[in-house]
Amino acid sequence: MPRGKQSQGKCAYCSKEIAKGSVNKHLATCAERKQAIAIAEQKKGTSETLYHLRIQDAYTPDFWLNLEVRGSATLDKIDGYLRAIWLECCGHMSQFSVGGWSGEEISTKRKVSDIFEAGVELTHIYDFGTSSETLIKFVEIREGKPTTNKPIALMVRNLLPTSECIECKEAALFLCLECLHDLNVWGTLCDRHLEQHGHQDNYGEPLPLVNSPRLGMCGYDGPAEPPY
Repeated sequence: MPRGKQSQGKCAYCSKEIAKGSVNKHLATCAERKQAIAIAEQKKGTSETLYHLRIQDAYTPDFWLNLEVRGSATLDKIDGYLRAIWLECCGHMSQFSVGGWSGEEISTKRKVSDIFEAGVELTHIYDFGTSSETLIKFVEIREGKPTTNKPIALMVRNLLPTSECIECKEAALFLCLECLHDLNVWGTLCDRHLEQHGHQDNYGEPLPLVNSPRLGMCGYDGPAEPPY
């Protein structure tokens, strides 16, 4: 996918748009996040170590997530979250490793607290044929009560990268799979040129653009929505 200016994201607490490089600073000062943490601290339950993780596609870094994950959660919870928001198409196998394809495989039963510390980065691979590779990097920890009863809280997510129509340079809404697979062209199209485009048959209808780095791979067509 073509890249442009610095990727923008949206804060799940205050809905502000934030540049990718400013996310950590924003989260440290976000009033709505501070309020969510304060409300959580007043509830019954046990405090624990919570891990701020930055997750991004290995080859298209405009797709990224900032998550807060319970230290008691196992890696299979992260696997399930990534499948739901980014990856799942055909029930493919996946794995975590340190060092990519040739690195040490990490069991999905391992707890987040046993793996992540300063300097640690995991690779998540989904589908060993048409693979999607995701990098998971430790950012920081905080001690306290989770802001949600789920194992993972979405804090910030990238906005859908903008694409231009290959015919007119207007905002694109669709991707032509025949352009992608036969011509190796990121064939994005606007509404107006969708019907006029000649590639409509060999790979089915063009796909709507969705906020996932797996778009155009192995028939993936979304929904690219957070599971919770």
